[in-house]
Amino acid sequence: MGLRDRLTRSPDGAHGEKPRTPANDKQGEPFQRRASYQQIKLTIHRLLIECIDSTQLSIVDSPASRMQIRAIAEGLLQQENPPLNSKERQQLLQDLEDETLGLGPLESLLRDPTISDILVNRHDEVYVERAGRLEKTTVTFRDDTHLRQVIDRIVGRVGRRIDESSPMVDARLPDGSRINAIIPPLAVDGPSLSIRRFHHNLLLMDDLLRLGSLSVQADQLLKTAVEARLNIVISGGTGAGKTTLLNAMIRYVGETERLISVEDTVELRPQGLHCIRLETRPPNIEGNGEISQRNLVKNVLRMRPDRIVIGEVRGAEAYDMIQAMNTGHKGCFTTIHANSPRDALARLETMILMAGVNLTSEAMRRQIGSAIDLVVQIQRFPDGIRRIVSVSEVRGLEEQMIKLQEIFKFQYSRTAAPNSIRGEYVFTGIVPAFIEELHNVGIPIPKQIFNQTHQTEP
Repeated sequence: MGLRDRLTRSPDGAHGEKPRTPANDKQGEPFQRRASYQQIKLTIHRLLIECIDSTQLSIVDSPASRMQIRAIAEGLLQQENPPLNSKERQQLLQDLEDETLGLGPLESLLRDPTISDILVNRHDEVYVERAGRLEKTTVTFRDDTHLRQVIDRIVGRVGRRIDESSPMVDARLPDGSRINAIIPPLAVDGPSLSIRRFHHNLLLMDDLLRLGSLSVQADQLLKTAVEARLNIVISGGTGAGKTTLLNAMIRYVGETERLISVEDTVELRPQGLHCIRLETRPPNIEGNGEISQRNLVKNVLRMRPDRIVIGEVRGAEAYDMIQAMNTGHKGCFTTIHANSPRDALARLETMILMAGVNLTSEAMRRQIGSAIDLVVQIQRFPDGIRRIVSVSEVRGLEEQMIKLQEIFKFQYSRTAAPNSIRGEYVFTGIVPAFIEELHNVGIPIPKQIFNQTHQTEP
């Protein structure tokens, strides 16, 4: 029985009911999402798997393997003759290649260099982020089982597992992209998958300036702060661009300095620097063998670092980081999830408590105020641009509160156009206290940094 006959039969094999053909699908719906196309793809894919000689087909996704898959699939299409036009047949051949050797429907998104995030809410709802804005795609999975198969394939490639006993996984793909998957019973509406793409072309400070993420004066201040070995915290929400900014700022570190980074999932790429990158290890199936960020931070102190970079501080390692900053390790960097510089310092207090140390609030704040020199707040705006909205200096403890002085800020106003933001980077008039210290050690300070003339975004 040919494919046309199978498609026009009801599920129980009886004739006489409404046939499942492209004509019965919703009008105007992309053909890749139509039930008939999905059924044809499933049927041809099953026949394709039966035809593949696993002893001859390499399991590696390579041009040779794809040529072999396409040749077999073209033969099956000629044999089965499904009710598809030429455009749909070419798309089907590509989908069959991706389904057999790649990540199925996700392959077309992974091939698009303009996409920064892929967000699969449900099997029939996939969003992507382009230029800082979310948009819904026409990409769809056949059903929850299909999506779960792709998740299992992704997780299996990195040596991890996901099942009912361990329904969440956070891992890194071979190309550096970060993935997070969660399945029922935790995900109520079905399996969900998030992929944060790894881009090989890093944004430098010049790129951030061109995009309007900061002003020339703020860039000069940050460059001077890095060269002066100040301890810097980059604060912001999820997807605000903290890691991107950190990657750009560490380019100002001298090539002769030994930099050691600690991350849950490696994202930093300090190219051209004397650098060692460390990554945490999750527990194994038995729940043993975990190496946490705190373990790595403690070990870093024995590795003779000139600078320590913690990709994101989120737990008890905050205590060890603050201790390192207060014991001669200057020029450290970290990022933290927080809505403001004040919130960032408050979160550090909470994280220190997670370390189980017996410190009073005043003692914690005194150590934080002594360790941190600069807090840089970054935010993603509705127009998709990530902007530095505040650069603040930490001035120690005053009346049992950590004193913050804002040096630069972004004053913005919404224009008449939807999601359009314009604004000015403004020097607040407060010259940071570390300027005198920089003069003493011979680091020149460009006079234009504290020019009070506003710089309007292009």
